[in-house]
Amino acid sequence: MTPGDAAMVVAAGAIVGFDTVSFPQAMLSRPIVASTLGGAIGGSATLGLLCGAILECFALETLPVGASRYPEWGSASLVGGALYADTPSGSTGALVMSVIIGLAGAWLGGWSMIRLRTLNAQRARRNHDAVASGDPRVIRGLQLSGLTADLLRAAALTAVLLALSLPLRDGAARGWTQSPDGTRLTLGIAAVAVAASAVWKHFSSVPNARIIMLAAAVVGVVLLFT
Repeated sequence: MTPGDAAMVVAAGAIVGFDTVSFPQAMLSRPIVASTLGGAIGGSATLGLLCGAILECFALETLPVGASRYPEWGSASLVGGALYADTPSGSTGALVMSVIIGLAGAWLGGWSMIRLRTLNAQRARRNHDAVASGDPRVIRGLQLSGLTADLLRAAALTAVLLALSLPLRDGAARGWTQSPDGTRLTLGIAAVAVAASAVWKHFSSVPNARIIMLAAAVVGVVLLFT
């Protein structure tokens, strides 16, 4: 990966991480989107899409509602997709490591969001009287500083993940000796198992969820074979 590619990954990681809770919240941070974008930067959007599809199955378990704690999938998935696509052979060892990096990076990203929220709350508390009185200058300042901090958080997270993960990816690509088909099957089973458990939880709360899920599965199979 050239320095220029790395810079593009960091910039894109800042954007998709910023999208998670700040702006524009346009689903850019979904793993299947972010990883495909990372793959395009790394040289193959298709390989990025493959990595993102696996990570998306794990991410279905996450329900980002209100102030709940959840992983930050955007930046981590983008790094995972970029790392896998940047592997010349597209090896299954690199795919496994890219998925692991995506999972671990999402957890680290979630922790960084909690820390940032804590700092934002501390800043707001120090300006409590001005906020309570509706001072527009203070309120705009707090909002802009929070948005800027989140953008920088996502950029720093992406840079750290990329720097730490490149040697791990290279080692996995060289040293992985398991069957490619068996590796993909194992990854697929693990991802689908998590996704299925996440979907199952919603069956009792969403009207006609079983019918919708069955129809979506049929459409997916038809698209796959056409």
